[in-house]
Amino acid sequence: MMSVCAAGQSRMDTFSFRSGFLNRMVLIRVLVPVPLIHKGRYPLLVLNDGQDLRSLRFRIILDSLVDGKAIPPILVVAVDAGNRLQEYGVCGHPDYMERGARACQYSQFIRKELLPTVLRRYWVLFSTSFIAGWSLGGLSAMDIAWEHPMLFEGAGVFSGSLWWRSVALGPHYNDSDRIMEALVNHSRMNRGQRFWFEAGTADETSDRNHNGIIDAIEDTRDLISALKSKGYPTRALKYVEVPGGKHNQQTWSLVMPQFLNWAFGNIKWAGH
Repeated sequence: MMSVCAAGQSRMDTFSFRSGFLNRMVLIRVLVPVPLIHKGRYPLLVLNDGQDLRSLRFRIILDSLVDGKAIPPILVVAVDAGNRLQEYGVCGHPDYMERGARACQYSQFIRKELLPTVLRRYWVLFSTSFIAGWSLGGLSAMDIAWEHPMLFEGAGVFSGSLWWRSVALGPHYNDSDRIMEALVNHSRMNRGQRFWFEAGTADETSDRNHNGIIDAIEDTRDLISALKSKGYPTRALKYVEVPGGKHNQQTWSLVMPQFLNWAFGNIKWAGH
């Protein structure tokens, strides 16, 4: 069932459907440009953890940017989370505690169920597509974009759980055990993709190697270095480090305009 509330440059639609891949009902929140032009071409943003839209002030931020013509009208499809510890992660690579075991099913849900459903409901074409998320949802977004470059131009990763590792911390652990970084190191470059990263200096206090840099920042910087070693140019990679930024929606909301401008600010609207 769809509920509609019109305001500003976007309206919020909500609907649910049962996913065969996830074996559960999934609640979808869609921010739809007003007016929506039939068969128009719109940029697409898929968001993990769609239940956080309100606490992120996402709709207010989006409408302000569109109203100020900083970005074109975009279609935002936000997926409410289910079992985050199992559905988010790196497809085919559960962590050392077997978390993320259903990450492949979540990826299949996005590609084979969610996007076809959105296309049927709104009858639009996508001029470009990004996926984004925060914390574990950021790790998931990075993995899905990396594995499916023909579908997603890139990802936005806010305080991503890039520590996700195959070996527990201890005498046998080293940084090569970080799963997403290892996947990048053992893959080929996806030409044309772009990646945006954010980390806050107060994201956490852990510093596993005692070098004075918290793990959240070091893991993010190291993944960016791995991407650069694959040949990604500086213009394709953006890193925002927030002084005092914490692992919460308030910090992610603060930098959300920067991400949306980076992802969509240079796109001309092809609505007609």
